[in-house]
Amino acid sequence: MKAEIHPNFEPTCFVDVSTGGRFLTYSAAPAEKREEIDGVTHKVIVCDITSDSHPIYTGEKRFVDTAGRVEKFQKKFSRRRR
Repeated sequence: MKAEIHPNFEPTCFVDVSTGGRFLTYSAAPAEKREEIDGVTHKVIVCDITSDSHPIYTGEKRFVDTAGRVEKFQKKFSRRRR
């Protein structure tokens, strides 16, 4: 292997903002914040959405106002009768 061309895989902790869930893994992603967990120094990367909070994985259903969006679209792009 050539020196200095491979990424540094370091212990990393991904933190979910909404649930506070933590995922310990290895990553080459850069991070400035570090934290010691179980005697090992991990990089800490804060994420908005992870599998801990994503609706596909949690089964949570979210209401989307499609009727209002459709009416807005039709109002904006409908052909006007003369």
